[in-house]
Amino acid sequence: MNTEPDTGPYADLHTAPEASDVTVPLIDPRTGRIRGSSPVARGPQVTAAVGAARRAFDGWRARTPRERSRALDRLAGLIEEHADQYAALERAGTGKPAHEAAGEVANAADLFRFYAWAARTRPAPAAGSFVAGHESWVRWEPLGVAGVVVPWNYPLMMATWRCAPALAAGNTVVVKPAETTPDSLLLLAEHAAEALGEAVVGTLPGDRETGRLLVASAIDMVAFTGSAAAGADVAARAGTRRVSLELGGNSPVVVLPDAPEDTWAELALATTYNAGQSCAVPARVITLRENYESAVSLLGDAMRERRAGRDFGPLNNADQAARYDRIVAASAAKVTATAGSALGTGEEGGFWRPACVLAELPDDDPAVVDEVFGPLLTVQAADSVEEAVALANGVPQALAASVWTRDVAAGLDLAGRLNAGEAWLNCHLVQTAELPHGGRGSSGHGTDLSTLALHEYQRPKTITARLTLTPRFR
Repeated sequence: MNTEPDTGPYADLHTAPEASDVTVPLIDPRTGRIRGSSPVARGPQVTAAVGAARRAFDGWRARTPRERSRALDRLAGLIEEHADQYAALERAGTGKPAHEAAGEVANAADLFRFYAWAARTRPAPAAGSFVAGHESWVRWEPLGVAGVVVPWNYPLMMATWRCAPALAAGNTVVVKPAETTPDSLLLLAEHAAEALGEAVVGTLPGDRETGRLLVASAIDMVAFTGSAAAGADVAARAGTRRVSLELGGNSPVVVLPDAPEDTWAELALATTYNAGQSCAVPARVITLRENYESAVSLLGDAMRERRAGRDFGPLNNADQAARYDRIVAASAAKVTATAGSALGTGEEGGFWRPACVLAELPDDDPAVVDEVFGPLLTVQAADSVEEAVALANGVPQALAASVWTRDVAAGLDLAGRLNAGEAWLNCHLVQTAELPHGGRGSSGHGTDLSTLALHEYQRPKTITARLTLTPRFR
């Protein structure tokens, strides 16, 4: 890592106020250079932020659905008005290409708009006369203060996935961004104060200890997005409080011999989006024996077309780059296809890793069983469709998957047999606010996106009234 101060275009973007005496350096992942520093919240700052959110809760909860809807819509408008600033802040911490950052900012604004509408919807569970002489209703109530802990791969978008439904449901939130990417969430907190009210959204920059302190604080639920190991720790610390976990993925991709011609280019594009740093990214290509060799060749050709620096960004930080290198070095793959890079001036010290395909490797290879979280695909062969399904379902993670075949009926049947919370047919990473996303197994539990996500941040209350006051006993 280069520790010289960065004088590049992102050097002066971080303007966070001091939160404690502890600070950490912020590194530009494109260059490896220090680009600034960030305060690290500790006990007093966590207590103050949660206390402010608690005080803001009654007022935010008391707003009518229409009022909350209008406030969230205004916040979406502020994000759109300052889209270039948000995109620059996202690029500062992640090194994403400009088009990726701009698209994710647009998605964040769209999600706040979607949940602005969702704030005015109401589920309608059992209500009516279920006991003679009585009428019953079910109300959905907010939980209170939600502690939101998000990762560095999609700083703004992952925070929006959590905050937008929590706010629409009537909760206040305190967000802890990843240590390396606090920038855009500090701006979001400023705009949220303007659109929603003071302390309805709070941001706590810091490290892992900051996150632990937030989970241990007087919050009412935890929404966590991150690794499986960290998610298990969060769940243990949360105790009996509500926990929503979106954890690691290791997506299987079942490619049948009659797959569409654009399969390989589409997989290469999806795998290298965000440098492969997505829980739902394609990870494990599984073919039948008859199309294994052609799959390795065609996928290798497609991945070689994707250049780090030109088509996708770097890994986020030195630790992630070292972890990626350890997994690749430990692989027993006998076939490797590696693409080149197209780096800019001064980017040689960044955390760049090329697009890569590993083949002829055992089913228990580290690159198969671990979530690599980088621009890499493995290729495995199966003797039958049944074995392909077994390989696909043979790892603990169960977040996302895809199937590639021209036979739509067979593809839909196969997608239904894969153990994943979200499955695609002849596409991958196609998501929208209306459709739910969530994991199974070690990929966590809970729902992001769609109106179903509102229930992550609500609890039902049954109210039953006796309709007559005539005494039943004399």
